[in-house]
Amino acid sequence: MLNENKNKKIFLLYALIGLGFTIFLSVMLVTVLKSRNLPSLYTDDTSKAERGSIISADGFHIATTKKLYKVVVNNNYIDPEKEELFIQLFSIYSGMDAIEVREKLKEKKGVIVLSYSVPEKEAQYLKNLAKELRKYKVFIERKDRKTGTRMLHGLSIIESGESREYPYGKLLTPIIGYTHKQEDNGYTRIKGVKGLEKRFDEELSARQDGSSIGPRDVNSYIILNRDSFTKPNINGLDIKLTIPIALQIKMENMCDQMKKELGAEQVMLAVMNSKNGKVLAMATSNRFFPKDIKKSDYPYLNSGIIEYSFEPGSVLKAVSFSLLLDKDLINPYDMVNGYHGRYLLGNKIITDEHKFDRLSAEDVIVHSSNIGMAQLSQKLSGIEFYEGLKKFGFSQKSTNDFIYERMGSIPNSNKLDNEVYKATCSYGYGMAANLMQLIRAYGVFNNNGKIVYPQIAASYVDAFNRETVIKNDEQHQIIKSSTASRMQKILIKTVNEGTGYKARTEGLVIGGKTGTAHIVEEGTYVNKYNTAFVGFANDASNNYTIGVITAQPTSSQFAAQTSVPVFKKAVNIMIEDGYLTPLKTEATTLKPDVDLTPDILEEIAPH
Repeated sequence: MLNENKNKKIFLLYALIGLGFTIFLSVMLVTVLKSRNLPSLYTDDTSKAERGSIISADGFHIATTKKLYKVVVNNNYIDPEKEELFIQLFSIYSGMDAIEVREKLKEKKGVIVLSYSVPEKEAQYLKNLAKELRKYKVFIERKDRKTGTRMLHGLSIIESGESREYPYGKLLTPIIGYTHKQEDNGYTRIKGVKGLEKRFDEELSARQDGSSIGPRDVNSYIILNRDSFTKPNINGLDIKLTIPIALQIKMENMCDQMKKELGAEQVMLAVMNSKNGKVLAMATSNRFFPKDIKKSDYPYLNSGIIEYSFEPGSVLKAVSFSLLLDKDLINPYDMVNGYHGRYLLGNKIITDEHKFDRLSAEDVIVHSSNIGMAQLSQKLSGIEFYEGLKKFGFSQKSTNDFIYERMGSIPNSNKLDNEVYKATCSYGYGMAANLMQLIRAYGVFNNNGKIVYPQIAASYVDAFNRETVIKNDEQHQIIKSSTASRMQKILIKTVNEGTGYKARTEGLVIGGKTGTAHIVEEGTYVNKYNTAFVGFANDASNNYTIGVITAQPTSSQFAAQTSVPVFKKAVNIMIEDGYLTPLKTEATTLKPDVDLTPDILEEIAPH
């Protein structure tokens, strides 16, 4: 009996040992077969590429991109005993008030966004802080409830988007345009909406985001060695303009002043190098801050220089006259009947402000006679007139550097065969154009009969500061060089003796033509006017075409009293800034290589 009990005890002991061993093997098997969330030996990092900048001709960043970061922390992983240390250090590094940081941490338990829009410089400081906080064990490991893995989450600085910045406020608006925000997988991108921002959106946009992958250290930071891989980010191209910021600021300030002085709705001007089409200034009195567009800014969002199409009035007379001259249909000295300021053509009465008996054909331009121009224009056929206006660029895009241009209109050749349509169109009614089209057309007279495209974007600049010049379209000869030279002389005479006399500047070759046109509202001419003066200002080595539009001035309806003074002030600014240098008028002081004809020298001599 005693041996039997002993055997039972021994059996029970072995059974327990066997059961324990079986349980041990089972646990080991489950541990081996069960998938585990082991921390990866590798980590990765990404970096977002940025939108390119818009840069002035003299190197100033007019529109640039600022990268933004958000700062995230999980307060479950902050050591309670070191929470105050975290608050004080974060406040110092971020610039946030400590009270605000403390309140955010108390809002809830878990992931908390401390800031959504930290600038790049501060973000770098905070990344350094994140390393220091880990070093001083401000964060502690916690067991993940779902996986059972012990984890540690520190301070995370994450790229959240980009912000478009305009350091010079309203400068060069609305030409520069504006942008809006666009979400891209949780990252805020910038997209061009108007102006240069829209026209060059593809070139400005980021090319390639950067990324790195490689072994990680104990703090989960990437170790850059031969086992790591890095793909660099490629930012968008910078766009360098032909417009210098210093000149642009002065022109804009002058437009602001003249808008008040003339009681106008808007004053616009543009300056173009007549030989190569490079634009030096595009200024308007009506501007806005692209980063903070208000409802009151809505009327200014369109660029009037290319998007305001209007009847140009008498500035078109020079173009009509040049077509006649180029086809040898008139001689500048032909005499024209002035009909004492009142002329009946068909069923339309045409009038002149100044009553002439007879005047020469060129004096039709000098003294801006509608009656004279109406008669001379009859020598052109409808098709000749239509094709001539098209050659000068009317009803077509004036420049490749903008979109949404209002290209205006001209009557078709059949309408222009009608004597009344032909007459009214010859002095700028019954058609529409914008200021840049007029500047392009007048540039022909200052460029030996060749037409150029106005150019605002000069080059692309990449991250290595390599510059790629943007080639302008080829120039085309649209009137004979001799015709352009004769038109120059007539426009100079218009300034010296005619309606543009207030534009005279001693020592410079100044020519141009005034224009005043009624405004049409709801199909009817109303008692409101736009005035214009388009012409050129040359010295011994520079040739510039300059155009001015004054919209609805209340001080006077005449261009000589409104747009011409704006032109004159623009020329004075260009002299002050060294873009034009008046010549001394004594012939003995001129250098032998100065390319001025005797006729031009006679014109710039003091009267």
